[in-house]
Order: sequence, then structure tokens, then C-alpha cells
Amino acid sequence: MFRNITKLATSFRRVISPYSTQVSEKILNFPETKVSQLSNGLRIASEDSGIPTCTVGLWIDAGSRYETEANNGVAHFLEHMAFKGTEKRSQTGLELEVEDMGAHLNACTSREQTIFQAKCLTKDVRKAIDILSDIIQSSKYGQSEIEIERGVILREMQEIEMNLQELVFDHLHAAAFQNTPLGRTILGPVENIKSISRKDLVDFKTNHYVASKMVLAGAGGVQHEELVKLAEEYFGSLKSHGADGADFLHTCKFTGSESRLCDQSMPLVHAALAVEGCGWMNPESIPLLIANILIGNWDRSHGSGGNIYSKLAHNVGAKNLCHSFLSFNTCYKDTGLWGIYLVTDEKTFNDMLSTVQEEWHRLCTSVTDEEVNRAKNLLLTNSLLLLDGSTPIFEDIGRQMLNYNRRIPLPEMEARIEMINADIVREVCSNYLKRKPVTIAAIGPIEKLMDYDTLQRGMQ
Repeated sequence: MFRNITKLATSFRRVISPYSTQVSEKILNFPETKVSQLSNGLRIASEDSGIPTCTVGLWIDAGSRYETEANNGVAHFLEHMAFKGTEKRSQTGLELEVEDMGAHLNACTSREQTIFQAKCLTKDVRKAIDILSDIIQSSKYGQSEIEIERGVILREMQEIEMNLQELVFDHLHAAAFQNTPLGRTILGPVENIKSISRKDLVDFKTNHYVASKMVLAGAGGVQHEELVKLAEEYFGSLKSHGADGADFLHTCKFTGSESRLCDQSMPLVHAALAVEGCGWMNPESIPLLIANILIGNWDRSHGSGGNIYSKLAHNVGAKNLCHSFLSFNTCYKDTGLWGIYLVTDEKTFNDMLSTVQEEWHRLCTSVTDEEVNRAKNLLLTNSLLLLDGSTPIFEDIGRQMLNYNRRIPLPEMEARIEMINADIVREVCSNYLKRKPVTIAAIGPIEKLMDYDTLQRGMQ
């Protein structure tokens, strides 16, 4: 039995060495991920599959977690402003240049990262890097463009208010990580969006769009040596660090709590129930991923039969306890959320919560090796299926470089998965579920939702 993270990590290292020799023979067709670093700290990581298209872009360790209460929303606002014109390209000129290449530009902001990417023909890699460099380093942030995007973001906030799943997860974070950066939304509050200034944008960019926090990633038909040369040419003069303390990562303490938004006019309850998960670097993340697959997901409209692998799905389907559920395992640098999102009727909501907690208890006490082996196969299969195409591979490279400072080789990942058995899953689930504080966020007709103390007793 594994009593702590250190022992589990030691076991990983012990098993990986012999096992990777076996599995490496199965994946010889997977190209190597090459990694280099410039003198200013910018990392370059790429995988060349020799296809005629590629995805290149920058992963930046700069999401809403690095904001303060006063400037919450600035990272997302800054991402919006990136395509609104630079010193040498107008917004229209930028759009036409991308269209003429037949390329696609995209960007997104999460709680810990911001991503800018371009998908293009292999022959246009230089042009794509030139554009990415320009919008990241030389955007003008004109006042008229700022005002336009202010309105766009306010409308985006209204759309999120209509997306009940997004809304539930925002409230779940607010309840789970109270008064910390992870508890705030990515878009920020309305009052911040209305007041964010050009100076706020420039200050955040100056402190966080720096070489030591960036990874230039590439996948598809991209040669690593060429990408390194382009990185030196276009990002070599980028400063290494921001102001002192700008990179400080505040500890975000998990709090067992609840967020209830009662609306008896709604037809269904939308809710998320979670405990504190673990960070990316924690070796217990693999058993938790397997446990996440064991919970699974289910939708009444999909008509799954009685042989579905998820015990929870079988139980709730037989008892007609909910319309759908989805297990989730959200990891951050040093913490996470592990739980379930569900949509159910008011009358069956409490029974559904109790059934979920009973299944969590079963994971801690009586899950079998047969179930775990099936979940391991699903995890490995899903991991490989997610690497279909240059863009998913680009995303995998960037995410792993920021979180692990390397890309975990597939033989190592397969070995980590293979070594997990039912004993380890029960042990790790017990560590995270038994008598642990739980957080719930619920929206809809929840007048009769069980009180928090009753819910917490269900974790005993």
C-alpha cells in the first residue's frame, strides 16, 4: 500500500525503467519531442511529424491566477486586444494577411495560462511566427479598440450567464477557493471590465509576457532547428523577467463550502460536487484520473444499456435519478478539483447526491482490479486519441512544458498507468474522499436541497 506521495513517486521511478523498454517498441512511430532554451529563458518544444501543415504558438504562464482583486479580468482582456492592430499591422491588415495564408489564428485564457496559436501550411511557419511575435510584443492597445472590446467582453459575460455549466463551475471555484485568485472568474467582475485601462493592460503584459514564462511550441510539419532560429530572431530580445514579485504564486486554500442559487422557476437542477484534487506534479494524479474514469459520465438521452462500465451510471439509470452527469478532474499547479457535475430533477436531487457519495465510498473500499484494469485501458486509449492532429499535439506539448518543464514520454506515461492497481486506487481515493471537506455549487429549484452538514456527513 502507498501511504504518501513520496513512496508513490519512488514506485513510479522503479517501474518505469523496465516497463518503458517493453512499451517503447509499440510507439516507435511517435516522433520525438525536442526541447531547447534561449539565453533569456524562452523554451522551444516541438514534434515534427512531417505533414504539410503545422500548429505553432506561445503558451504563457499568465492566467487569471496571477491577477489581483483589483485587476481581475485583465489577462482575458489582454488576449482580446492582441488581434486589434499592432505598430506595423492594422486589424484589417492582420486579418487579410492571415486569410491570404489560409491560416487560422486563435487565443484563449484560462486560470493559469494564456495561449496564442496559428495553424498554417508548413511553408508559412516564418510568417506565422512573425505575426505571433508582432501581436504579442507590439500590439497598440488603442483606446477606441479597448472600448469596443469592453463591450464584447460584457456581452461574453452575458452569454456565460446563460451557460449553466460554466456558471456552476465559476460558483464552484468561488466556494472552493474563497478569497483567492482561483476563486475568481477568468473574465472578471463587471465593474473591473468597465474600468480596466490601457495602463492595466500594459502593466500585466510587461510583468507576465516575459521569456521565462513562455514556451514556443510546434507540432506537425515543423523542424525544431528552424523553430529555434525563428525563436532567437523574433523573441531573442524579449526580457527574461517581469517586476519583482510578479511571478509570485499565491497559495489557494481549498474550503469546504456551498454556493446556492435558488430559482424555483427553472425545470432542472444544475450542480457540481467536488473535493480538493491534486496538482499536475503530484504522482497521485494518475490514480485520481483512473477513479475519474470509473465514475464516468452518462446521459439519459444516449440510451446506454445495462452493461455500461460505470457503476454509478448503471445505478442512477436504473433508479432514474438524473438526466446526466459528468465526472471531472481539474488540475492546477498545486491543487485541483475532483468531482461530478450533474443535471437532475428537484425531487431526485438529494437521492442523487447520496448515491454519488455512496459510489465515492465504494471507490475507497471495494473497487476491483477488473474495474481498474478497464479504466486504465480507457485512460490510455483516450490519451492517445486526444493526440490526433497537430493542434492537440501542440496543446499537449505546451501544457506539459509549463506544468512539468518537459513532455512526458509515452512509454513513461503508459508505465505510470500500468502500475496502478485496485489497492492504490482505494488508498488514494481514501486520502482525498474520506472525511474530507466537500464543496457544492447548485443552481435551480433547490429549495429542498439537503443542508451542508448532512452533505458533509455523507463523506464519513
